Amino acid sequence: MSDRVKEILSWYSSDNPGTRTNLARLLNHGTLSGTGKLVILPVDQGFEHGPARSFAPNPLGYHPHYHFELAIEAGCNAYAAPLGFIEAGAAEFAGRIPLILKLNNHDVLHDDKDPLSSVTGSVRDALRLGCVAVGYTIYPGSAHCTTMYQQLREIAEEAKACGLAVVVWSYPRGSALSKEGETAIDVVAYAAHLAAQMGAHIIKVKLPSAHLEQAAAKKIYDSEQIPIKTLPERVRHVVQATFNGRRIVIFSGGAKGEEKVFIEEVRAIRDGGGFGSIIGRNSFQRPKPEALKFLKTVIGTYSGEIP
Repeated sequence: MSDRVKEILSWYSSDNPGTRTNLARLLNHGTLSGTGKLVILPVDQGFEHGPARSFAPNPLGYHPHYHFELAIEAGCNAYAAPLGFIEAGAAEFAGRIPLILKLNNHDVLHDDKDPLSSVTGSVRDALRLGCVAVGYTIYPGSAHCTTMYQQLREIAEEAKACGLAVVVWSYPRGSALSKEGETAIDVVAYAAHLAAQMGAHIIKVKLPSAHLEQAAAKKIYDSEQIPIKTLPERVRHVVQATFNGRRIVIFSGGAKGEEKVFIEEVRAIRDGGGFGSIIGRNSFQRPKPEALKFLKTVIGTYSGEIP
Protein backbone atom coordinates (compact mmCIF):
# COMPACT_ATOMS: atom_id res chain seq x y z
CA MET A 1 0.00 0.00 0.00
CA SER A 2 1.35 3.43 -0.94
CA ASP A 3 2.24 6.05 1.66
CA ARG A 4 -0.41 8.35 0.21
CA VAL A 5 -3.20 5.81 0.70
CA LYS A 6 -1.97 5.09 4.22
CA GLU A 7 -2.10 8.81 4.96
CA ILE A 8 -5.66 9.13 3.65
CA LEU A 9 -6.85 6.12 5.64
CA SER A 10 -5.35 7.65 8.80
CA TRP A 11 -7.89 10.48 8.49
CA TYR A 12 -10.67 7.99 9.19
CA SER A 13 -9.33 6.56 12.44
CA SER A 14 -12.79 6.35 14.04
CA ASP A 15 -13.99 3.88 11.40
CA ASN A 16 -13.87 0.11 11.76
CA PRO A 17 -11.48 -2.09 9.76
CA GLY A 18 -14.24 -3.04 7.31
CA THR A 19 -14.92 0.55 6.28
CA ARG A 20 -11.24 1.42 6.01
CA THR A 21 -10.64 -1.71 3.93
CA ASN A 22 -13.39 -0.70 1.53
CA LEU A 23 -11.95 2.81 1.26
CA ALA A 24 -8.61 1.17 0.47
CA ARG A 25 -10.29 -0.90 -2.24
CA LEU A 26 -11.51 2.28 -3.90
CA LEU A 27 -8.12 3.97 -3.63
CA ASN A 28 -6.17 0.91 -4.78
CA HIS A 29 -8.22 0.04 -7.86
CA GLY A 30 -7.79 1.06 -11.47
CA THR A 31 -5.14 3.06 -13.24
CA LEU A 32 -4.89 5.61 -10.42
CA SER A 33 -4.32 2.91 -7.80
CA GLY A 34 -2.18 4.18 -4.93
CA THR A 35 -2.10 7.82 -6.04
CA GLY A 36 -4.85 9.05 -3.74
CA LYS A 37 -6.81 10.22 -6.79
CA LEU A 38 -10.18 8.90 -7.93
CA VAL A 39 -12.08 8.77 -11.22
CA ILE A 40 -15.53 7.24 -10.75
CA LEU A 41 -18.19 6.49 -13.36
CA PRO A 42 -21.69 7.35 -12.05
CA VAL A 43 -24.79 6.33 -14.00
CA ASP A 44 -27.82 7.56 -12.10
CA GLN A 45 -28.86 9.95 -14.87
CA GLY A 46 -31.53 7.63 -16.30
CA PHE A 47 -33.42 8.01 -13.03
CA GLU A 48 -32.53 11.66 -12.49
CA HIS A 49 -33.07 13.01 -16.03
CA GLY A 50 -34.88 10.28 -17.98
CA PRO A 51 -33.65 7.46 -20.24
CA ALA A 52 -33.75 9.24 -23.61
CA ARG A 53 -32.00 12.34 -22.33
CA SER A 54 -29.33 10.13 -20.81
CA PHE A 55 -28.79 7.30 -23.27
CA ALA A 56 -30.12 8.29 -26.71
CA PRO A 57 -26.83 10.06 -27.61
CA ASN A 58 -25.13 6.64 -27.25
CA PRO A 59 -27.84 3.91 -27.29
CA LEU A 60 -25.44 1.26 -25.99
CA GLY A 61 -25.93 2.99 -22.64
CA TYR A 62 -29.45 1.61 -22.31
CA HIS A 63 -27.83 -1.76 -21.49
CA PRO A 64 -26.67 -1.92 -17.86
CA HIS A 65 -23.63 -4.04 -18.68
CA TYR A 66 -22.23 -1.33 -20.94
CA HIS A 67 -21.40 0.88 -17.97
CA PHE A 68 -19.67 -1.87 -16.00
CA GLU A 69 -17.56 -2.61 -19.06
CA LEU A 70 -16.75 1.06 -19.67
CA ALA A 71 -15.62 1.61 -16.07
CA ILE A 72 -13.46 -1.53 -16.13
CA GLU A 73 -11.86 -0.91 -19.53
CA ALA A 74 -11.16 2.74 -18.76
CA GLY A 75 -9.39 1.91 -15.48
CA CYS A 76 -11.82 3.77 -13.22
CA ASN A 77 -11.65 3.38 -9.45
CA ALA A 78 -15.35 2.54 -9.11
CA TYR A 79 -18.80 2.44 -10.69
CA ALA A 80 -21.82 4.07 -8.99
CA ALA A 81 -25.49 3.55 -9.89
CA PRO A 82 -28.99 3.05 -8.46
CA LEU A 83 -30.32 -0.33 -7.41
CA GLY A 84 -31.63 -1.53 -10.77
CA PHE A 85 -28.47 -0.97 -12.76
CA ILE A 86 -26.27 -2.49 -10.04
CA GLU A 87 -28.54 -5.54 -9.70
CA ALA A 88 -28.45 -6.02 -13.47
CA GLY A 89 -24.69 -6.59 -13.54
CA ALA A 90 -23.35 -7.25 -10.04
CA ALA A 91 -23.14 -11.02 -10.52
CA GLU A 92 -21.64 -10.90 -14.01
CA PHE A 93 -18.96 -8.39 -13.01
CA ALA A 94 -18.41 -9.51 -9.41
CA GLY A 95 -14.95 -8.57 -8.14
CA ARG A 96 -13.94 -6.68 -11.29
CA ILE A 97 -14.80 -3.13 -10.22
CA PRO A 98 -15.68 -1.60 -6.82
CA LEU A 99 -19.38 -0.71 -6.70
CA ILE A 100 -21.19 2.19 -5.03
CA LEU A 101 -24.94 1.79 -4.57
CA LYS A 102 -26.81 5.10 -4.84
CA LEU A 103 -29.48 4.89 -2.14
CA ASN A 104 -31.65 7.87 -3.05
CA ASN A 105 -32.74 9.40 -6.32
CA HIS A 106 -34.91 12.23 -7.64
CA ASP A 107 -36.90 12.15 -10.89
CA VAL A 108 -38.01 15.13 -12.97
CA LEU A 109 -41.59 13.98 -13.63
CA HIS A 110 -42.48 15.88 -10.48
CA ASP A 111 -39.79 18.50 -10.24
CA ASP A 112 -39.87 21.31 -7.72
CA LYS A 113 -37.77 24.16 -6.42
CA ASP A 114 -37.19 22.38 -3.12
CA PRO A 115 -36.26 18.81 -4.04
CA LEU A 116 -36.48 15.78 -1.78
CA SER A 117 -35.06 12.55 -3.18
CA SER A 118 -36.73 9.20 -2.54
CA VAL A 119 -34.83 6.43 -0.78
CA THR A 120 -34.61 3.72 -3.46
CA GLY A 121 -32.11 1.26 -1.98
CA SER A 122 -30.77 0.08 1.35
CA VAL A 123 -27.55 -0.77 3.13
CA ARG A 124 -28.67 -4.41 3.04
CA ASP A 125 -28.95 -4.15 -0.75
CA ALA A 126 -25.40 -2.81 -0.90
CA LEU A 127 -24.09 -5.69 1.19
CA ARG A 128 -26.03 -8.26 -0.85
CA LEU A 129 -24.59 -6.88 -4.09
CA GLY A 130 -20.98 -6.73 -2.87
CA CYS A 131 -20.66 -2.94 -2.86
CA VAL A 132 -17.82 -1.13 -1.12
CA ALA A 133 -19.88 1.98 -0.42
CA VAL A 134 -23.30 3.58 -0.44
CA GLY A 135 -24.10 6.94 -2.00
CA TYR A 136 -26.65 9.51 -0.86
CA THR A 137 -27.62 12.95 -2.21
CA ILE A 138 -28.40 15.95 -0.02
CA TYR A 139 -29.71 19.30 -1.27
CA PRO A 140 -28.50 21.99 1.15
CA GLY A 141 -30.80 24.96 0.68
CA SER A 142 -33.92 22.88 0.04
CA ALA A 143 -36.87 23.36 2.36
CA HIS A 144 -36.62 19.60 2.93
CA CYS A 145 -32.94 19.57 3.90
CA THR A 146 -33.67 18.57 7.51
CA THR A 147 -35.38 15.38 6.35
CA MET A 148 -32.44 14.53 4.10
CA TYR A 149 -29.90 15.22 6.83
CA GLN A 150 -31.75 12.92 9.23
CA GLN A 151 -32.02 10.17 6.60
CA LEU A 152 -28.31 10.50 5.87
CA ARG A 153 -27.46 10.21 9.56
CA GLU A 154 -29.38 6.94 9.84
CA ILE A 155 -27.98 5.52 6.59
CA ALA A 156 -24.39 6.51 7.41
CA GLU A 157 -24.64 4.99 10.89
CA GLU A 158 -25.90 1.68 9.46
CA ALA A 159 -23.40 1.64 6.59
CA LYS A 160 -20.43 2.28 8.86
CA ALA A 161 -21.59 -0.40 11.30
CA CYS A 162 -21.58 -2.83 8.37
CA GLY A 163 -18.13 -1.78 7.17
CA LEU A 164 -19.20 0.25 4.14
CA ALA A 165 -17.91 3.65 3.08
CA VAL A 166 -20.27 6.61 2.68
CA VAL A 167 -20.24 8.84 -0.40
CA VAL A 168 -22.34 12.01 -0.26
CA TRP A 169 -23.49 13.98 -3.30
CA SER A 170 -23.87 17.50 -1.79
CA TYR A 171 -25.71 19.70 -4.26
CA PRO A 172 -26.99 23.08 -3.05
CA ARG A 173 -30.47 23.66 -4.45
CA GLY A 174 -33.70 25.21 -3.23
CA SER A 175 -36.03 28.18 -3.32
CA ALA A 176 -33.76 30.18 -1.01
CA LEU A 177 -30.88 30.04 -3.50
CA SER A 178 -30.55 31.73 -6.87
CA LYS A 179 -29.55 29.58 -9.85
CA GLU A 180 -26.14 31.24 -9.79
CA GLY A 181 -25.98 30.59 -6.06
CA GLU A 182 -26.11 26.81 -6.53
CA THR A 183 -22.46 26.88 -7.61
CA ALA A 184 -21.31 29.96 -5.69
CA ILE A 185 -17.99 29.37 -3.96
CA ASP A 186 -19.31 30.18 -0.49
CA VAL A 187 -22.30 27.86 -0.97
CA VAL A 188 -20.34 24.95 -2.47
CA ALA A 189 -17.72 25.15 0.28
CA TYR A 190 -20.53 25.21 2.86
CA ALA A 191 -22.21 22.19 1.22
CA ALA A 192 -18.96 20.23 1.25
CA HIS A 193 -18.41 21.09 4.92
CA LEU A 194 -21.95 19.97 5.79
CA ALA A 195 -21.34 16.58 4.16
CA ALA A 196 -18.08 16.19 6.10
CA GLN A 197 -19.83 17.09 9.36
CA MET A 198 -22.45 14.42 8.67
CA GLY A 199 -19.81 11.73 8.41
CA ALA A 200 -19.14 11.39 4.68
CA HIS A 201 -15.93 9.65 3.71
CA ILE A 202 -16.09 10.90 0.12
CA ILE A 203 -17.83 14.13 -0.85
CA LYS A 204 -19.04 15.00 -4.35
CA VAL A 205 -19.73 18.63 -5.23
CA LYS A 206 -20.00 20.73 -8.36
CA LEU A 207 -17.16 22.96 -9.47
CA PRO A 208 -17.63 26.37 -7.84
CA SER A 209 -17.86 29.73 -9.57
CA ALA A 210 -16.41 32.96 -8.16
CA HIS A 211 -19.90 34.21 -7.30
CA LEU A 212 -20.66 34.87 -3.63
CA GLU A 213 -24.30 34.21 -2.72
CA GLN A 214 -24.53 35.00 0.99
CA ALA A 215 -24.13 38.63 2.00
CA ALA A 216 -22.71 37.70 5.41
CA ALA A 217 -20.21 35.33 3.86
CA LYS A 218 -19.19 37.89 1.22
CA LYS A 219 -18.09 40.29 3.97
CA ILE A 220 -15.70 37.64 5.32
CA TYR A 221 -14.38 36.62 1.92
CA ASP A 222 -13.67 40.29 1.17
CA SER A 223 -12.22 41.25 4.54
CA GLU A 224 -10.01 38.16 4.81
CA GLN A 225 -9.08 38.34 1.13
CA ILE A 226 -9.77 34.65 0.59
CA PRO A 227 -8.32 33.80 -2.84
CA ILE A 228 -11.13 32.65 -5.16
CA LYS A 229 -10.36 34.32 -8.50
CA THR A 230 -9.09 31.22 -10.30
CA LEU A 231 -10.63 27.75 -10.45
CA PRO A 232 -7.62 26.07 -8.75
CA GLU A 233 -7.96 28.59 -5.90
CA ARG A 234 -11.66 27.82 -5.54
CA VAL A 235 -11.02 24.07 -5.57
CA ARG A 236 -8.37 24.55 -2.89
CA HIS A 237 -10.83 26.49 -0.76
CA VAL A 238 -13.51 23.77 -1.04
CA VAL A 239 -10.95 21.15 -0.04
CA GLN A 240 -9.88 23.34 2.87
CA ALA A 241 -13.53 23.53 3.97
CA THR A 242 -13.57 19.76 4.43
CA PHE A 243 -11.46 19.58 7.56
CA ASN A 244 -8.42 21.22 5.97
CA GLY A 245 -8.25 18.57 3.27
CA ARG A 246 -8.72 15.56 5.55
CA ARG A 247 -11.76 14.31 3.65
CA ILE A 248 -11.82 13.08 0.07
CA VAL A 249 -13.49 15.67 -2.19
CA ILE A 250 -14.30 14.87 -5.82
CA PHE A 251 -16.00 17.06 -8.39
CA SER A 252 -18.87 16.27 -10.75
CA GLY A 253 -18.52 16.38 -14.50
CA GLY A 254 -21.94 17.80 -15.35
CA ALA A 255 -23.55 17.79 -18.77
CA LYS A 256 -21.55 16.59 -21.77
CA GLY A 257 -19.34 19.38 -23.07
CA GLU A 258 -16.25 20.14 -25.09
CA GLU A 259 -13.36 17.84 -24.20
CA LYS A 260 -10.73 20.58 -24.18
CA VAL A 261 -12.68 22.64 -21.64
CA PHE A 262 -13.32 19.60 -19.46
CA ILE A 263 -9.63 18.63 -19.36
CA GLU A 264 -8.76 22.20 -18.36
CA GLU A 265 -11.17 21.81 -15.44
CA VAL A 266 -9.57 18.49 -14.49
CA ARG A 267 -6.19 20.18 -14.49
CA ALA A 268 -7.57 22.89 -12.21
CA ILE A 269 -8.96 20.25 -9.82
CA ARG A 270 -5.58 18.51 -9.75
CA ASP A 271 -3.63 21.74 -9.26
CA GLY A 272 -6.06 22.90 -6.55
CA GLY A 273 -5.57 19.73 -4.50
CA GLY A 274 -8.86 18.05 -5.39
CA PHE A 275 -9.01 14.28 -5.21
CA GLY A 276 -10.56 13.56 -8.59
CA SER A 277 -13.70 13.50 -10.68
CA ILE A 278 -16.96 11.59 -10.92
CA ILE A 279 -17.86 11.71 -14.60
CA GLY A 280 -21.14 10.40 -16.05
CA ARG A 281 -22.62 12.01 -19.16
CA ASN A 282 -19.24 13.27 -20.37
CA SER A 283 -18.19 9.62 -20.45
CA PHE A 284 -21.08 7.33 -21.40
CA GLN A 285 -22.71 9.69 -23.91
CA ARG A 286 -19.64 9.44 -26.14
CA PRO A 287 -19.07 6.49 -28.49
CA LYS A 288 -17.10 3.89 -26.57
CA PRO A 289 -13.71 4.36 -28.31
CA GLU A 290 -14.02 8.11 -27.79
CA ALA A 291 -15.13 7.63 -24.18
CA LEU A 292 -12.16 5.39 -23.40
CA LYS A 293 -9.74 7.88 -24.94
CA PHE A 294 -11.40 10.71 -23.03
CA LEU A 295 -11.26 8.88 -19.68
CA LYS A 296 -7.64 7.87 -20.22
CA THR A 297 -6.81 11.55 -20.80
CA VAL A 298 -8.61 12.49 -17.57
CA ILE A 299 -6.82 9.75 -15.64
CA GLY A 300 -3.48 10.68 -17.20
CA THR A 301 -3.97 14.28 -16.14
CA TYR A 302 -4.64 13.27 -12.55
CA SER A 303 -1.66 10.91 -12.48
CA GLY A 304 0.62 13.65 -13.77
CA GLU A 305 1.55 11.74 -16.92
CA ILE A 306 -0.20 14.49 -18.87
CA PRO A 307 0.89 18.00 -17.77
